[in-house]
Amino acid sequence: MDFNVLSLLIWVPVAGAAVVVGLPRRRAELVIPVAFALSVLTLGLAGYLVFEFEGADGGFQFVEKTAIWSDLGIDYHLGVDGISLFLVALTAFLFPIGILASVNIELRPKEFMAALLLLEGALIGVFLALDLVLFFVFFEVLLVPMYFLIGMWGGERRLDAALKFFLYTALGSAFLLVGIVFLSAQANQQLGSPTFNYLELLDLDISRTAQYWLFGAFGIAFAIKVPLFPFHTWLPDAHTEAPTAGSVILAGVLLKMGTYGFLRFNLSLFPEATVQLATFLAALAVVGIIYGAAVAIVQPDLKRLVAYSSVSHLGFVVLGIFALTSQGVSGGVIQMVNHGLTTGALFLLVGMIYERRHTREISAYGGIQKVMPWFAGFFLFTAFASAGLPGLNGFVGEFLILLGSYSRHPALTIIAAFGVLLAAVYLLWAYERVFTGEPDKEENKALTDIGMREIGILVPMVALIIMLGIYPKPVLDRIEPAVERVIDRIEQQTDFQSPLRIDDIALDDEEVTP
Repeated sequence: MDFNVLSLLIWVPVAGAAVVVGLPRRRAELVIPVAFALSVLTLGLAGYLVFEFEGADGGFQFVEKTAIWSDLGIDYHLGVDGISLFLVALTAFLFPIGILASVNIELRPKEFMAALLLLEGALIGVFLALDLVLFFVFFEVLLVPMYFLIGMWGGERRLDAALKFFLYTALGSAFLLVGIVFLSAQANQQLGSPTFNYLELLDLDISRTAQYWLFGAFGIAFAIKVPLFPFHTWLPDAHTEAPTAGSVILAGVLLKMGTYGFLRFNLSLFPEATVQLATFLAALAVVGIIYGAAVAIVQPDLKRLVAYSSVSHLGFVVLGIFALTSQGVSGGVIQMVNHGLTTGALFLLVGMIYERRHTREISAYGGIQKVMPWFAGFFLFTAFASAGLPGLNGFVGEFLILLGSYSRHPALTIIAAFGVLLAAVYLLWAYERVFTGEPDKEENKALTDIGMREIGILVPMVALIIMLGIYPKPVLDRIEPAVERVIDRIEQQTDFQSPLRIDDIALDDEEVTP
């Protein structure tokens, strides 16, 4: 490596936020082009990272490490593996889309774009940090721009939603900080010096009782971020009141910090507690799947419907992770990416129709496919992807999750499968009420179809949805080695044996020859 690509991924958007803020008010026309150019530069760096990543290596690559405070064992330590690789790429992909979707922002556009760029840098930092203090700093810093995105540019109840979001996540972070400090104290006792280095913390001998407490401290913070039932109540309000770009980033990336945290830290650092609590977490995930889908069905607000669908779909990710099988965990990782694309696209589409009608009430629409055929086509396609139609990306993740989970939690998996059916119900019923029939309201008859800018925003997302649905192998090939390392560690540290591995369902030519 001749340059520090991981640091650039974090600090290019952060520096971009400072550049945007520094633009003079009289040159307001430069704000969006500059913000967009810097986000595209970050996307280019992420593309380079994916291209240069060694797929067969399950360890951390592109590692950067510099001491920050040696006496306390705090380092600037970054690295990427197959689990974090595509979450970084997804983050870099969605921010240029969020900026293009926000070109009509009138209130303080400079501050809005700066908040987006700062949020991008912090999110990427979360997925790359290998020092727990550094991870915690990024984990907390991103609350500030997200709070203002909701509180300043959101809907009528934006302040309540922003405060609820901040209080919930800050409470979870308090538990996380206590757990991190306790781990460092354990390191000081066992290794002779404090450390927050994730790789060094893996060598600690933590008692089963301590693992339970630490699993709970980390787990509460991550469960709130997912959000896992019953910590989900902040999410619908935040989604509903956030501006379109805020909803896209919130659903597409920010919620993945919770599932990523479970996978990166809870499974690896506390393997005994993980094995003992896996069924409980899987049961909570299934409750969230069914609850989120059932509540989505009865929502009169289209954006709120999509928000509750996130609760349901992320329940599948948690179910896959706590199946503790390579199929389930790999399915959970790729489903994080799939959910970011499909739900992000749905929020974009809701934002586009809201700009035209200034209402999200499903009952206010009807028959608009007659006047907005392109918009209707994109919405139906994305709804099919979100519902897990074979050939589209949602099917791949859900299939692997259900396959991997069934060997561990058969009863829970059967119940979770009904969530797939319910997804088709709430999405297609919403489509029927909004789009089919004749436009019987004068406001709907006057609607204009989406233009080239909006089509240009949606086409890259549609292309990735199709690609991941038809040919997910390049992505899975990079995810699986890192997942196998996590499963191997759990097996080495406990009596647990994963009932199914990826290779177990692959047949070679010799096996099928009579």
